[in-house]
Order: sequence, then C-alpha cells, then structure tokens
Amino acid sequence: MKAPSSVSEALSSIKTGSYTTKDLVSFYLHRIEENKDLNAFREVFEKTALEAAERVDEKIRSGTQGKLAGLVIGLKDNICYKNHQVSASSKILDGFISIYNATVVDRLINEDAIIIGRLNCDEFAMGSSNENSAFGAVKNPLDKNRVPGGSSGGSVAAVAADLCLATLGSDTGGSIRQPASFTGTVGLKPTYGRISRYGLIAYASSFDQIGPITKNIPDAALLMEVLSGMDEYDSTLSSKPVPSYSKELQSAGRKNIAVIKECIENDGLNPAIRNYIRSLIDELKKEGHTINEVSFPYLEYMVPTYYVLTTAEASSNLGRFDGVHYGYRSKAAYDLDSTYRKSRTEGFGKEVKRRIMLGTFVLSEGYYDAYYAKAQRVRRLIRNRTNEILKDNDFILLPSTPDVAFEFGKNSSDPVKMYLEDIFTVQANLAGNPAISLPLGKAENDLPFGIQLIARDFEESPLLAFSNHLMNTKTLIKTES
Repeated sequence: MKAPSSVSEALSSIKTGSYTTKDLVSFYLHRIEENKDLNAFREVFEKTALEAAERVDEKIRSGTQGKLAGLVIGLKDNICYKNHQVSASSKILDGFISIYNATVVDRLINEDAIIIGRLNCDEFAMGSSNENSAFGAVKNPLDKNRVPGGSSGGSVAAVAADLCLATLGSDTGGSIRQPASFTGTVGLKPTYGRISRYGLIAYASSFDQIGPITKNIPDAALLMEVLSGMDEYDSTLSSKPVPSYSKELQSAGRKNIAVIKECIENDGLNPAIRNYIRSLIDELKKEGHTINEVSFPYLEYMVPTYYVLTTAEASSNLGRFDGVHYGYRSKAAYDLDSTYRKSRTEGFGKEVKRRIMLGTFVLSEGYYDAYYAKAQRVRRLIRNRTNEILKDNDFILLPSTPDVAFEFGKNSSDPVKMYLEDIFTVQANLAGNPAISLPLGKAENDLPFGIQLIARDFEESPLLAFSNHLMNTKTLIKTES
C-alpha cells in the first residue's frame, strides 16, 4: 500500500474500494512502528484510532461522511484530547490526562478526521530544533543526523516521513514554518484570532496560533476551513466569517509582491537560498507580477522584542505548574515552599527555566519599563510597518529560515545563535499576520528550504491561492551557494 498524497486521494481510494479507512490507519500504524527511531510520536492512539476508522468507514458507506473523512492526523503534544495524555513534552506534565477536548480537536472529530497520536515537540513549544523535549530529540527523516526544526518537530517529521497525512502544530515565533522549511512540508500560521486556542497549552498567549502542516495547499485549505471561526471558549477570536478556503484556490490576476531587502541581503542567509529567491523573483516578473523592494528597518530588533515579550508571557502562563494543582510533584518536597521550588526545578528543563527567569526579570520592578513596556512599543512599530507594506502589496516574500536544517548539537550550546533561527519568522507573530512556508527550494546538499509569504490580516484565502499557484508552477529547484 502507498501513502495517499492528499485527503481527496485518500477518500477517493476508500470509496472505490482500494482500501478502507481502517486499512489506512493500520498502514500508518505500521509506518510509525517502522520509523520509531525518529522519535516523532510521544504516544500512538492505536485503539481509539482503529475504532474511529470503523465508524468513518460506516459513514462513507452510507454517504454521510464529513469533510475530513480519509484524513489521518496527528496532534502536537500541547493540544488537549479528552481522555488522552498531553504533556507539552515536559516532565512536569508527564502522565497528565486531559479532561476535555481542544476546540480544534472537536472540529476535527466532527468532520471525521482520525487522530492517530500525539507528537513530540520542544518542551512547552520553546525551541527551534526539537532538542529541548524532555523525552529526546526528534530526528529529521531526510537526514537523521540533523534536526527537524522546532518547536513542532514531531509534527513535521510525521508528515515528511508518511507517518500520517497531516498534523497540527502551534506557531509562537515560527514553530510551524521553521520546521516545515527544514523538512520540505507546507506549514501555515493563520492570522492571530482565526483559530481557537482553547485547549492549547499556552506558551505566550498573544503570539500562539494553531495551524496545519501538510504535503500540499488543498489539504491546508481544507483544514483551515474546518478549524477556523468563532468559539465561545476563546474571546480573542475574530467574528469575521470563514471563507470556503478549499474552493478559492485559483489565483487570479497579477500581484504586487514586496521583498524586504534587509532579509535578502542579510549576511546570515545561506547563499543558496538568496540565489533561489532572486531566480524566483525573475520568474514572477516574467509572469507579470510586480516586485517591490522595500525596507524594513526593524529586522535586528525583532528577535530581541519577541523574546522579551514571549518570555514575560511564559513566566506568567507557566506559573500554574507548581506541583500542587496537577502534574509533577517532587518526592523531596517537605513543605509548601519546597514543593514549589523543587517541583519546578526538577520538572522543567533548562531552556524552559531560562525563559521563565528571563520573563520574570523583564517584568520585575525597576525593569518593566526598560524592557517589557519598550518591547511592546517596538512591537507596535513592527506591526505598523508590516501593515504599511501590505497596504500597497498583496504579499511579502522572504525566506522561511536563514539556512537548511543543521546538525544536532551545532547550535544548542549557544542560546543566542539558536534564537536567531527565528529571525525571518517572528515578524508574522509580532504583527499577527498570516504566513506560510512553501517547500520550493533545495540546497546543493539536497536539503530543502522554505520560501515564506506574509499576507494581510484574515486574507488566508488569497495567500493559499497564490501559494497553490507557486506549488503547482515552480518546480523544486536545487540552487548552489
């Protein structure tokens, strides 16, 4: 049996009798077992997935199946699924069983998607390599000596290795798009307020967004259609109507596309990626699109601003993990103070503790105005400039990552170097705009890299349509440095 390339292919094969949904789930379960050395899955939901497959097969036979029938999907290990474990890949939540479904899980199940397991990630979604998981690093299926990216490393590895057809990740500063770039998959971060965050274990609440990781644009569009929209449990959601994304994938007309010169000229950008973008720009011009080179003077301030604000929010959000309410409690604790101190010291990993301490510092008396308040003002400048560019342009085109996937251990000893992996992705989170990483290029070592597009708020429909055009017309090109 061969892994389907899309939801429509899977459903068509099931309807014509090539295989059943249960056969498809069994195929993926076998693939997961064969590739368990990737460490992509924290847990496989074999029993419930096979039971769900039987129900979906019956619905398909009766013609009452939902939009996502035939979709076998995995969840990042920070999305709650009732009566299943969720840990954010942290020791402090190891063994915790969710008592409710995230809104996105309800919407998947209601449309007959089958959830096959939970996927490894950087602890509490804090990382750019998936080396920070308390349960071991995920390997990149394209080169097992290299990282898959983070924090949604298990999610992208599962799609790239055909362990399921699609996955959900979360993106706080690039945690969907950066690993998608490293593994040759499609990664979409929606507009802030487009998809409910209810049931997502929070890292930084004003940045976090759930989004799909897929092999193609039509599947991403279909998932967006199902997952988006109002939710009574999330007051930050927009009331804007949800378009029929999957039916609006034809990109019509010539586009105005902005290219940020500071990104293309950045010294840290792999020359192969720079060369590819320049050749892509030439092709787009030949198609009749207008390319506008623009300046973005805040590039060097984006990563510091992002880390000041997200660590501040993390120090607040992670205060609930205290060894008292639920989760890990130190066996060495002997009173209330030692319960808090020892449980958090033993339960959190090094990177999480680093970010909690940094966040607590920037919120502390005497430093709040100097760091947190100033970072909020810079965030507003970044959003204003981003929207100013998009006022006259349909999209901003830029790299997803400075380089291809790096080898394990290369950056892990230098937190600043690791943080700079997010230099091209944090803009969309700081500004709130939708952004997508498309697997369009390959470097001379055959490793993929993504090209990123940023669009106006809530304009996922034209973003997906133009992305579909690029995916269908721009052959994967190997570029030399």
